[in-house]
Amino acid sequence: MNFSSFHLIIIPLRFSMLLMLLMASHLLGAQNQGQYVSRTFRGTRVINGHSVEMLREGELDFLISHRFGRLNGGFYELFGLDQATIRFGLEYGLKNWLNVGVGRSSVGKHYDAFVKLRLLPQAVQGGSPLSLNYFGSAAINTLKPPSPELPLPLQDRLAFTHQLLIARKWNERLSTQLMPTLVHYNLVDQRSLPNDVFSLGAAFRYRITKNVALLAEYYYVLPGQLPADKKHALSLGVDINTGSHVFQLHLTNSRGMIEKVFVGETTGDWLKGDIHLGFNIARTFKVKGRRY
Repeated sequence: MNFSSFHLIIIPLRFSMLLMLLMASHLLGAQNQGQYVSRTFRGTRVINGHSVEMLREGELDFLISHRFGRLNGGFYELFGLDQATIRFGLEYGLKNWLNVGVGRSSVGKHYDAFVKLRLLPQAVQGGSPLSLNYFGSAAINTLKPPSPELPLPLQDRLAFTHQLLIARKWNERLSTQLMPTLVHYNLVDQRSLPNDVFSLGAAFRYRITKNVALLAEYYYVLPGQLPADKKHALSLGVDINTGSHVFQLHLTNSRGMIEKVFVGETTGDWLKGDIHLGFNIARTFKVKGRRY
Protein backbone atom coordinates (compact mmCIF):
# COMPACT_ATOMS: atom_id res chain seq x y z
CA MET A 1 0.00 0.00 0.00
CA ASN A 2 1.41 3.40 -1.00
CA PHE A 3 1.30 6.57 1.06
CA SER A 4 -1.63 8.06 -0.87
CA SER A 5 -3.70 4.95 -0.16
CA PHE A 6 -2.78 5.29 3.48
CA HIS A 7 -4.26 8.79 3.51
CA LEU A 8 -7.48 7.40 2.07
CA ILE A 9 -7.85 5.47 5.32
CA ILE A 10 -6.77 8.23 7.73
CA ILE A 11 -9.10 10.88 6.28
CA PRO A 12 -12.33 8.82 6.62
CA LEU A 13 -11.24 7.76 10.13
CA ARG A 14 -10.84 11.37 11.25
CA PHE A 15 -14.11 12.34 9.58
CA SER A 16 -16.06 9.53 11.23
CA MET A 17 -14.66 10.40 14.67
CA LEU A 18 -15.58 14.05 14.17
CA LEU A 19 -19.08 13.03 13.12
CA MET A 20 -19.47 10.84 16.20
CA LEU A 21 -18.26 13.65 18.45
CA LEU A 22 -20.87 15.99 16.99
CA MET A 23 -23.57 13.37 17.44
CA ALA A 24 -22.52 12.75 21.03
CA SER A 25 -22.52 16.48 21.78
CA HIS A 26 -25.98 16.77 20.31
CA LEU A 27 -27.25 13.91 22.45
CA LEU A 28 -25.55 15.02 25.66
CA GLY A 29 -28.38 17.32 26.68
CA ALA A 30 -30.92 14.53 26.30
CA GLN A 31 -28.77 12.18 28.37
CA ASN A 32 -28.87 14.51 31.34
CA GLN A 33 -32.64 14.23 31.53
CA GLY A 34 -34.69 11.29 32.80
CA GLN A 35 -33.46 8.01 34.24
CA TYR A 36 -31.24 5.57 32.40
CA VAL A 37 -30.20 1.96 32.92
CA SER A 38 -26.84 1.47 34.65
CA ARG A 39 -24.41 -1.46 34.89
CA THR A 40 -25.51 -3.30 31.78
CA PHE A 41 -22.06 -4.86 32.20
CA ARG A 42 -19.88 -4.57 35.29
CA GLY A 43 -16.77 -3.23 33.55
CA THR A 44 -15.68 -1.59 30.31
CA ARG A 45 -14.78 -5.02 28.85
CA VAL A 46 -16.93 -8.05 28.17
CA ILE A 47 -13.89 -10.34 27.89
CA ASN A 48 -11.63 -9.40 24.97
CA GLY A 49 -13.86 -6.72 23.47
CA HIS A 50 -15.41 -3.57 24.86
CA SER A 51 -18.80 -3.34 26.54
CA VAL A 52 -21.16 -0.36 26.48
CA GLU A 53 -20.05 0.61 29.98
CA MET A 54 -18.28 3.97 30.24
CA LEU A 55 -16.02 5.57 32.80
CA ARG A 56 -17.46 8.69 34.41
CA GLU A 57 -15.82 12.05 33.91
CA GLY A 58 -12.54 12.19 35.84
CA GLU A 59 -12.20 8.42 36.32
CA LEU A 60 -8.99 6.62 35.34
CA ASP A 61 -8.95 2.87 34.74
CA PHE A 62 -5.77 0.80 34.93
CA LEU A 63 -6.43 -2.48 33.12
CA ILE A 64 -4.21 -5.58 33.10
CA SER A 65 -5.19 -8.31 30.62
CA HIS A 66 -3.29 -11.60 30.78
CA ARG A 67 -3.42 -14.81 28.73
CA PHE A 68 -1.48 -17.99 29.49
CA GLY A 69 -0.46 -20.50 26.82
CA ARG A 70 -2.68 -23.23 25.40
CA LEU A 71 -4.08 -25.85 27.73
CA ASN A 72 -3.24 -28.62 25.25
CA GLY A 73 0.45 -27.93 25.85
CA GLY A 74 0.13 -30.61 28.50
CA PHE A 75 2.17 -31.13 31.64
CA TYR A 76 5.44 -30.22 29.85
CA GLU A 77 4.13 -26.64 29.41
CA LEU A 78 2.23 -26.91 32.73
CA PHE A 79 -0.97 -26.63 30.69
CA GLY A 80 0.03 -23.23 29.34
CA LEU A 81 1.30 -21.64 32.55
CA ASP A 82 4.89 -21.59 31.21
CA GLN A 83 3.84 -19.10 28.55
CA ALA A 84 2.06 -15.78 28.80
CA THR A 85 0.96 -12.72 26.87
CA ILE A 86 -0.13 -9.46 28.46
CA ARG A 87 -1.63 -6.06 27.76
CA PHE A 88 -1.45 -2.98 29.98
CA GLY A 89 -3.98 -0.23 29.40
CA LEU A 90 -4.93 3.19 30.73
CA GLU A 91 -8.43 4.56 30.08
CA TYR A 92 -9.86 7.91 31.06
CA GLY A 93 -13.30 9.48 31.21
CA LEU A 94 -13.00 12.92 29.55
CA LYS A 95 -16.77 13.21 29.87
CA ASN A 96 -19.48 10.84 31.02
CA TRP A 97 -20.16 10.21 27.31
CA LEU A 98 -16.55 10.26 26.03
CA ASN A 99 -13.74 7.85 26.98
CA VAL A 100 -10.23 7.54 25.56
CA GLY A 101 -7.51 4.99 26.16
CA VAL A 102 -4.07 3.68 25.22
CA GLY A 103 -2.44 0.29 25.64
CA ARG A 104 0.61 -1.87 24.97
CA SER A 105 0.38 -5.60 24.13
CA SER A 106 3.13 -8.19 24.07
CA VAL A 107 1.41 -9.93 21.12
CA GLY A 108 2.89 -8.22 18.06
CA LYS A 109 4.34 -5.58 20.41
CA HIS A 110 1.28 -3.53 19.55
CA TYR A 111 0.55 -0.02 20.77
CA ASP A 112 -3.11 0.93 20.51
CA ALA A 113 -5.30 3.96 21.15
CA PHE A 114 -9.08 4.24 21.15
CA VAL A 115 -12.06 6.52 21.59
CA LYS A 116 -15.47 5.37 22.83
CA LEU A 117 -18.61 7.51 22.61
CA ARG A 118 -22.00 7.02 24.19
CA LEU A 119 -24.53 7.86 21.50
CA LEU A 120 -27.74 6.63 23.11
CA PRO A 121 -28.42 5.29 26.62
CA GLN A 122 -31.10 2.75 27.47
CA ALA A 123 -33.96 4.44 29.33
CA VAL A 124 -35.63 2.98 32.41
CA GLN A 125 -39.07 3.95 31.09
CA GLY A 126 -39.91 5.26 27.65
CA GLY A 127 -37.08 6.53 25.50
CA SER A 128 -34.59 4.16 23.94
CA PRO A 129 -34.91 0.41 24.65
CA LEU A 130 -31.21 -0.02 23.80
CA SER A 131 -27.81 1.45 24.58
CA LEU A 132 -25.72 2.49 21.58
CA ASN A 133 -22.01 3.33 21.65
CA TYR A 134 -19.36 3.91 19.00
CA PHE A 135 -15.84 2.51 19.41
CA GLY A 136 -12.90 3.42 17.16
CA SER A 137 -9.28 2.38 17.55
CA ALA A 138 -5.90 2.40 15.83
CA ALA A 139 -3.11 -0.11 16.46
CA ILE A 140 0.50 -0.29 15.30
CA ASN A 141 2.68 -3.39 15.19
CA THR A 142 6.26 -2.60 16.31
CA LEU A 143 7.90 -6.00 15.80
CA LYS A 144 11.33 -5.86 14.19
CA PRO A 145 11.28 -6.98 10.53
CA PRO A 146 12.68 -10.49 9.89
CA SER A 147 15.44 -8.95 7.77
CA PRO A 148 17.04 -5.48 8.08
CA GLU A 149 17.13 -5.36 4.25
CA LEU A 150 13.32 -5.58 4.15
CA PRO A 151 12.03 -2.83 6.46
CA LEU A 152 8.30 -2.53 6.96
CA PRO A 153 7.02 1.04 6.40
CA LEU A 154 5.00 2.72 9.13
CA GLN A 155 1.79 2.77 7.11
CA ASP A 156 1.95 -1.00 6.57
CA ARG A 157 2.09 -1.60 10.32
CA LEU A 158 -1.26 0.10 11.06
CA ALA A 159 -4.75 -1.29 11.50
CA PHE A 160 -8.01 0.49 12.34
CA THR A 161 -11.26 -0.66 13.92
CA HIS A 162 -14.76 0.79 13.77
CA GLN A 163 -17.42 -0.79 15.94
CA LEU A 164 -20.96 -0.22 17.16
CA LEU A 165 -21.87 -1.54 20.61
CA ILE A 166 -25.61 -2.26 20.81
CA ALA A 167 -26.73 -3.54 24.19
CA ARG A 168 -29.81 -4.13 26.29
CA LYS A 169 -30.20 -4.91 29.96
CA TRP A 170 -33.28 -7.12 30.04
CA ASN A 171 -33.53 -7.38 33.84
CA GLU A 172 -31.28 -7.34 36.89
CA ARG A 173 -29.66 -10.60 35.81
CA LEU A 174 -29.42 -10.71 32.00
CA SER A 175 -27.68 -8.33 29.59
CA THR A 176 -26.89 -8.88 25.91
CA GLN A 177 -24.81 -7.01 23.34
CA LEU A 178 -24.22 -7.04 19.57
CA MET A 179 -20.98 -5.70 18.06
CA PRO A 180 -20.95 -5.15 14.27
CA THR A 181 -17.26 -4.58 13.55
CA LEU A 182 -15.03 -3.43 10.69
CA VAL A 183 -11.27 -3.97 10.97
CA HIS A 184 -9.08 -2.43 8.27
CA TYR A 185 -5.56 -3.81 7.78
CA ASN A 186 -3.24 -1.55 5.80
CA LEU A 187 -1.21 -4.64 4.87
CA VAL A 188 -2.42 -8.23 4.43
CA ASP A 189 -0.43 -11.45 3.96
CA GLN A 190 -1.87 -12.43 0.58
CA ARG A 191 -3.08 -10.51 -2.47
CA SER A 192 -6.31 -12.53 -2.46
CA LEU A 193 -7.24 -11.36 1.04
CA PRO A 194 -9.30 -8.19 1.59
CA ASN A 195 -7.95 -5.30 3.61
CA ASP A 196 -11.36 -4.85 5.26
CA VAL A 197 -12.66 -7.61 7.53
CA PHE A 198 -16.30 -7.50 8.63
CA SER A 199 -17.39 -9.31 11.77
CA LEU A 200 -20.48 -9.59 13.94
CA GLY A 201 -19.87 -10.05 17.64
CA ALA A 202 -22.37 -11.16 20.26
CA ALA A 203 -22.06 -11.25 24.04
CA PHE A 204 -24.10 -11.82 27.16
CA ARG A 205 -23.77 -11.41 30.90
CA TYR A 206 -25.84 -13.37 33.41
CA ARG A 207 -25.58 -12.36 37.07
CA ILE A 208 -25.65 -15.30 39.48
CA THR A 209 -25.15 -13.39 42.73
CA LYS A 210 -24.67 -9.75 43.65
CA ASN A 211 -20.95 -9.91 42.81
CA VAL A 212 -20.58 -12.89 40.43
CA ALA A 213 -21.73 -13.20 36.81
CA LEU A 214 -21.19 -15.48 33.82
CA LEU A 215 -19.89 -14.01 30.56
CA ALA A 216 -19.70 -15.17 26.94
CA GLU A 217 -18.38 -13.44 23.83
CA TYR A 218 -18.20 -14.60 20.18
CA TYR A 219 -16.97 -12.86 17.03
CA TYR A 220 -18.18 -14.34 13.76
CA VAL A 221 -16.18 -13.22 10.72
CA LEU A 222 -18.11 -13.25 7.45
CA PRO A 223 -16.96 -15.99 5.01
CA GLY A 224 -14.16 -15.52 2.51
CA GLN A 225 -12.25 -12.85 4.43
CA LEU A 226 -9.63 -14.83 6.37
CA PRO A 227 -7.09 -17.58 5.58
CA ALA A 228 -8.12 -21.15 6.38
CA ASP A 229 -5.96 -21.27 9.54
CA LYS A 230 -7.82 -18.37 11.20
CA LYS A 231 -10.73 -19.07 13.56
CA HIS A 232 -13.65 -17.21 15.12
CA ALA A 233 -12.87 -15.88 18.61
CA LEU A 234 -14.93 -17.52 21.35
CA SER A 235 -14.50 -16.67 25.03
CA LEU A 236 -16.26 -17.80 28.22
CA GLY A 237 -15.71 -16.27 31.62
CA VAL A 238 -16.69 -15.31 35.14
CA ASP A 239 -17.04 -11.70 36.28
CA ILE A 240 -16.20 -11.06 39.95
CA ASN A 241 -16.77 -7.69 41.61
CA THR A 242 -14.52 -7.17 44.63
CA GLY A 243 -15.65 -3.62 45.40
CA SER A 244 -12.52 -1.73 44.38
CA HIS A 245 -11.64 -4.04 41.47
CA VAL A 246 -13.38 -5.87 38.65
CA PHE A 247 -11.78 -9.29 38.20
CA GLN A 248 -12.59 -11.49 35.19
CA LEU A 249 -11.40 -15.07 34.81
CA HIS A 250 -11.96 -16.71 31.43
CA LEU A 251 -11.14 -19.26 28.75
CA THR A 252 -10.53 -18.10 25.17
CA ASN A 253 -9.02 -19.34 21.90
CA SER A 254 -7.42 -15.95 21.19
CA ARG A 255 -4.02 -14.75 22.42
CA GLY A 256 -4.77 -11.19 21.36
CA MET A 257 -6.53 -8.58 23.47
CA ILE A 258 -7.11 -5.88 20.84
CA GLU A 259 -9.64 -6.00 18.00
CA LYS A 260 -7.26 -6.40 15.06
CA VAL A 261 -5.80 -9.52 16.69
CA PHE A 262 -8.79 -11.36 18.15
CA VAL A 263 -11.12 -10.57 15.22
CA GLY A 264 -8.80 -11.32 12.32
CA GLU A 265 -5.77 -13.20 13.68
CA THR A 266 -7.14 -15.86 16.06
CA THR A 267 -5.68 -19.32 15.29
CA GLY A 268 -6.84 -21.37 18.27
CA ASP A 269 -9.33 -24.22 17.75
CA TRP A 270 -11.53 -25.00 20.75
CA LEU A 271 -12.13 -28.57 19.53
CA LYS A 272 -8.37 -29.23 19.55
CA GLY A 273 -7.84 -27.76 23.00
CA ASP A 274 -6.23 -24.53 21.77
CA ILE A 275 -7.66 -22.73 24.80
CA HIS A 276 -5.99 -20.04 26.86
CA LEU A 277 -6.71 -19.44 30.53
CA GLY A 278 -6.73 -15.70 31.14
CA PHE A 279 -7.86 -12.87 33.34
CA ASN A 280 -8.59 -9.14 33.31
CA ILE A 281 -8.09 -6.89 36.34
CA ALA A 282 -9.44 -3.34 36.26
CA ARG A 283 -8.75 -0.77 39.00
CA THR A 284 -10.56 2.56 38.83
CA PHE A 285 -9.15 5.77 40.32
CA LYS A 286 -11.01 9.05 40.75
CA VAL A 287 -8.55 11.73 39.64
CA LYS A 288 -10.92 14.64 39.04
CA GLY A 289 -13.94 15.92 40.94
CA ARG A 290 -15.60 14.41 44.00
CA ARG A 291 -15.67 10.67 44.67
CA TYR A 292 -19.01 9.01 43.92
